[in-house]
Amino acid sequence: MSLFCALSNETPEVAVVSPVSGCVFEKRLITKYIKEHGTDPINGKELNEDMLIELKVVPMVKPKPPSATSIPAILKCLQDEWDAVMLNSFTLRQQLQTARQELSHALYQHDAACRVIARLTKEVTAAREALATLKPKTSAVASVHSTSSEHVFQEQKQEEAGITAEVLEKLEAKASVLTTERKKRGKSVPEDLVKQDELRLYKTVASFPGLHSASVPGILALDICPTDTNKILTGGNDKNATIFNKENEQVICMLKGHTKKVSSVIYHGNQTTAITASPDSQIRIWNIGTAHTTHIIRAHEGAITDLSLHATGDYLLSTSTDEYWAFSDLHTGQVLAKVGDTTTPHALTTAQFHPDGLIFGTGTSDSLIKIWDLKERSNVANFPGHSGSISAMTFSENGYYLATAADDSTIKLWDLRKLKNFKSILLDEGYQVKDLCFDQSGTYLAVAGTDVRIYISKQWDNLKTFADHTALATGVRFGHSSKYIASTGMDRTLKIYSA
Repeated sequence: MSLFCALSNETPEVAVVSPVSGCVFEKRLITKYIKEHGTDPINGKELNEDMLIELKVVPMVKPKPPSATSIPAILKCLQDEWDAVMLNSFTLRQQLQTARQELSHALYQHDAACRVIARLTKEVTAAREALATLKPKTSAVASVHSTSSEHVFQEQKQEEAGITAEVLEKLEAKASVLTTERKKRGKSVPEDLVKQDELRLYKTVASFPGLHSASVPGILALDICPTDTNKILTGGNDKNATIFNKENEQVICMLKGHTKKVSSVIYHGNQTTAITASPDSQIRIWNIGTAHTTHIIRAHEGAITDLSLHATGDYLLSTSTDEYWAFSDLHTGQVLAKVGDTTTPHALTTAQFHPDGLIFGTGTSDSLIKIWDLKERSNVANFPGHSGSISAMTFSENGYYLATAADDSTIKLWDLRKLKNFKSILLDEGYQVKDLCFDQSGTYLAVAGTDVRIYISKQWDNLKTFADHTALATGVRFGHSSKYIASTGMDRTLKIYSA
């Protein structure tokens, strides 16, 4: 077997092995290297001559060395030069490899810097265009209010002044109470909450296909009454909303009045109020007992994309394709604030109040999640990372986690304390997410879309998948203590899952 020196790539006269790297060296070369550097040339670890292990190999037959003349001195000089060349060549190879790595790292940094500069340039350009657009409106309002655009702007300024000190005090008082209660609840999981092993045994126990018209099939929205989880509210493609009692399997009432499909619904905890929204730009407040509309909130000019009820139960958040979010009084139907984000002029696709109610999140059609301060009506944080329009979002009851989904078949979990994405759940390619929902304890996360899935918080493992809908699932909600799960779909059915 031939041995080759790791430094010179030549067959060594006296072969030794380094116990540090396990490589074979010419003793003469490695000795000189150790005297100069004190380390193993391969991995750079500490090495001395005493550590070298000499190999016993069949000696090479060499001619008898010449007698002491000037020729041996010349040969010795040539040998020393050769050794120096080999050591220098090895050092150069190492330096070349290091230089290549540093160059590659520098190129990546340059590419990242170019991307950031391009994005900032785009944002600055958009901001300048938005500012140029707003300036004429401002001057017009200052002079006259004759045109319709001036009238809209004047109304907006009046509406934004509607969040009074009394309203803010009410919001802060409710947030303080909820934060205190949450800290107490967060120390333990509710005793009556369904355990993981029991939830894995859930199956479809009921399916109701007759809540909406068969001529225009599809249920688009779902909500469950917080105080009586037997009562379920659905919104359909047939322009109607339905109140249904799953316990006696009876329709309580039908809410008719929208001129287009009902895309968002909220069942109020007082059990007598329902809220619906539609692409017809109307938000309707209903009295369930009479099935009549008590207020119509006209906060938007475009299609309304989502609703969220404040923890006080008195105020409503809405988003629209007109690029504005609105904060309205539920009891009077008055719009208290209407704010548009001119830095990124894109449609707002979804919205959700934080459990404390002082901040809320919105999703946009350009893949961005924005966190807003309600008191200041200002954008305080942005979460980029999705690709495609944001389709759903939900805050955990613990107040720390935000789950979001977009048209990229990915669910992202965000830590609001650190303002970063700490987990991404990659779904099947082409998977569509239409709704997300944490249970009341924040222990489970439900996903509705191509199918219905339940995940366990913290581990974020998939506990159960329900594939019983024959079309896209559009909504999912948990019953009290997760004793049952409800989902709706474009197959016109409401399905109930339980043990």
